[in-house]
Amino acid sequence: MSSAFKATQKIQKGKKRARAEEDAEAAAGPSTVVEKKRKDKVLMLSSRGVTQRMRHLLLDLETLLPHVKKDSKLDSKSSLHLVNELADLHSCNNALYFEARRHEDLYMWASRTPNGPSVKCHVQNIHTMDELKMTGNCLKGSRGLCVFDGEWDTKEEWKLLKEMFSHIFSVPRTSRRLKPFIDHILVFSILDNKIWFRNYQIIEKDPLHPSGPPQTSLVEIGPRFVLTPIRIFEGSFGGPTVFANQEFVSPAATRASFKREAGQKYRTRKAGEEDRDDRRQRILDELPEDELARDKVFA
Repeated sequence: MSSAFKATQKIQKGKKRARAEEDAEAAAGPSTVVEKKRKDKVLMLSSRGVTQRMRHLLLDLETLLPHVKKDSKLDSKSSLHLVNELADLHSCNNALYFEARRHEDLYMWASRTPNGPSVKCHVQNIHTMDELKMTGNCLKGSRGLCVFDGEWDTKEEWKLLKEMFSHIFSVPRTSRRLKPFIDHILVFSILDNKIWFRNYQIIEKDPLHPSGPPQTSLVEIGPRFVLTPIRIFEGSFGGPTVFANQEFVSPAATRASFKREAGQKYRTRKAGEEDRDDRRQRILDELPEDELARDKVFA
């Protein structure tokens, strides 16, 4: 009975709060624009087969983003639509899914659930906080400023990715674990059609002159990684293709080409050995018969 009474009280409080918000909007009038609070939440999970470095990268991102909700590993790599259902269960409207292939290749899916769009990227040059041992540091749970360079406004696909990353990596003010303090910057740069991610601490020192502004500098914290966009889909984890990177070559194909080159060197060497043996045998066959050979003397 007590639990039912408490539930009834919560429902009544929720109705009163909703009624008060409606009265406030009605009093404000149609001319006044009411700012809606962002409630972006990000579901982050990975597939089976992640290595130690990949797992540390996920832990670093979870530390940087206080509005992230982490879930257990996804068993099936072919049923990515299940991520939309998991995001709905966790009340998340964004998803970050890290897919490991062959225990050495890592792909990142970033999606706006449940309707899309979504992007698949190849993650390279991973360096975690433990590996870098940078001198910078920031408060756990603090907000980070997302900074994009001017290259993001040159093409339509970069504009779309900029909007997606802004919703995923920028921490809203309504996050529960958020600390109202800004002390680091998340930098997204584009170079060679790749996205370079860096994290810097904002350090303010005393000004040189008493009336001057404080000296501001940046010190890298970590982690750092590079993203190569592969394909952008209209839906969440699928749907029509909006953008496809024609220059991308999968790491499996790159390793296969290296193996083919190594095999070609081996085949070339064996063919040279066979030619040398044939040439020696041909020379021996062309020589005249020796009168002092053993089979002639002791015949």
